[in-house]
Amino acid sequence: MSVDDPKRAVGETAADLVQSGMIVGLGTGTTAVWLVRALATRHLDIRCVPTSQATAVLARELGLALTDLDDVREIDLTIDGADEIGPDLALIKGGGAALLREKLVWEASRRCVCIADASKVVQTLGAFPLPIEVVAFGHTTTLRRITGGLADCGILTAPRLRQKDGAVVITDSGNLIYDASCGAILDPVSVEAALKSITGVVEHGLFLGLTKEALIGTRLGVERLGPRDFKDLSNG
Repeated sequence: MSVDDPKRAVGETAADLVQSGMIVGLGTGTTAVWLVRALATRHLDIRCVPTSQATAVLARELGLALTDLDDVREIDLTIDGADEIGPDLALIKGGGAALLREKLVWEASRRCVCIADASKVVQTLGAFPLPIEVVAFGHTTTLRRITGGLADCGILTAPRLRQKDGAVVITDSGNLIYDASCGAILDPVSVEAALKSITGVVEHGLFLGLTKEALIGTRLGVERLGPRDFKDLSNG
């Protein structure tokens, strides 16, 4: 089995949740790519709100009809990936640098379904660095406040400015991202509150209480998880 097989299976399974007439939020990332490809083969009468420029480009190339978030009253269904899925379906997202747009789309949706392969399921969030999107102006000053806020939550870390191929990563909204290697986030609610209180922080990658269902691709097939039936699938 290739690495992509569980991702493809869960993306294709999630595509079956979409019905004609829906407004659909399209996620960002390697698993979401399979969702977009599967949706394109179904030729449904839907309008799609992409969470990133990369997703928009792919969806447009495959013939999916796109619309802007500002042009819809509500999104019927958003399907998106995650970098970590913890108990109560608390998530870390933002590895693809689209966390702000993703959260805007998620919060405008009636239903959100998380899709991922089993390696993303964890007992405690925090092994994956927590992305924190900040405005570029005064970002080093913001960094000091972020470091202090995390320390108040018992997390001692020095967040690092995200770079790729030697260049600073700029999000689709023109912001920067600091990645905080927390190790373990034992109280995600407190960390969320601390980060949201810091001027200069635009958004963070903790997605708490935003989904009640996840589809997980394992080597044995696709499993459905809810907040109450969370289990460790990381070896699947």
